[in-house]
Amino acid sequence: MSSSRDMELTQRFLALQGIAAEAAALAMRYFEDRDSLAISLKGAQDWLTEADGAVETLIRQRVAEAFPDDGVLGEEGGGAVADRLWIVDPIDGTANFAHGDRTWCVSIGFMMNGTPELGCIAAPALGEIYLARKGHGATLNGKPIRAAATNDIARSTLEHGWSPRLPVEQYLATVARLFGAGANVKRSASGALGVAAVACGRTDGYVEGHINSWDVAGGVVIAAEAGARVSDFFAGDWTSGNPIIVAAPGVADAVAEVSGIALSPAASGTD
Repeated sequence: MSSSRDMELTQRFLALQGIAAEAAALAMRYFEDRDSLAISLKGAQDWLTEADGAVETLIRQRVAEAFPDDGVLGEEGGGAVADRLWIVDPIDGTANFAHGDRTWCVSIGFMMNGTPELGCIAAPALGEIYLARKGHGATLNGKPIRAAATNDIARSTLEHGWSPRLPVEQYLATVARLFGAGANVKRSASGALGVAAVACGRTDGYVEGHINSWDVAGGVVIAAEAGARVSDFFAGDWTSGNPIIVAAPGVADAVAEVSGIALSPAASGTD
């Protein structure tokens, strides 16, 4: 890595941690005062709260102040692809957030020249911060994490995320196949935290037939650095979403085969 590129990434990695902490604190203040929140639906089961916009606005302001030439792509404010790009989900798991469920997070990823380089998932209601830089490992609250050593899908716990963009019948059929293979299957309603759970070994795999970039941009770096195998979400046109599979190495091929979601061998995590 060139010294100038390394310096750029180091600067952004330090900034990422501060931005994520400030954004998480703001989100938590809204969460603790939910009764006063403006809450609406963008579509069927597509929740939006006042907090989503406020948190994303804060993140955009902080990025603009520190790196005015960088691009930002966010769930609420949109954006365009750039060589240096921050991808933001201000609150992933908004339905949970709106209902008082603590399973939600702020997810921020950073890409340079099309490659995911940095990731942070801050879940303040759970007291957790996941952090990773490509080639430098992954941590949870400052301690190194690794994907599980599970090597049998019949002993695995998997999560299958749901997307309203796909037929419910397709989702249920995949869940049935995973159960049929002997896996325990669940859904937490936060894709970012679903990926993080694989990274720290709480679950053995996360699959979803369609998910947006802001849900996984931070998590794919964290999971790969924790040794999980991660499908190449950012290959081709990812701006409108792609399938995703993140899994412990010992069950990744089996999960890919049963779920029908392709897993690129070249997308393995670090050893």
